[in-house]
Amino acid sequence: MRNYVMAALIALVSLSMHSQNQPNNTVSVTKGDVIEIGNPSNTKYKYIKLPRANFVITRNGVANYKAALGKEVVVTEVKAIKDGHTRITVKRKDGKKFFNTTPTISISLEKALAVNEIKLL
Repeated sequence: MRNYVMAALIALVSLSMHSQNQPNNTVSVTKGDVIEIGNPSNTKYKYIKLPRANFVITRNGVANYKAALGKEVVVTEVKAIKDGHTRITVKRKDGKKFFNTTPTISISLEKALAVNEIKLL
């Protein structure tokens, strides 16, 4: 009898867990919105696709990734990817190139927001 009660209790708990609504954490970003580059969760940015240091150096740029911290950027393109995520392309608000080499960079929006690599303004 005890086994039947435990099985019924587990079934009810599992059904109630599935019936709860999942929060919809979609963020709408449009072309022209301003975003600030925040502090990386690690020593490197994981969801902001910055050029590699050897690429920057061969193009006579400065490979200082801390210089990107706190910069305001403008969204130039918003693209939905197959897996349901959004990839945005941004350029610097002041019109300069990133590291004196790259005019735009791409960012995985939802993932970068989750780890505070970017902040919406």
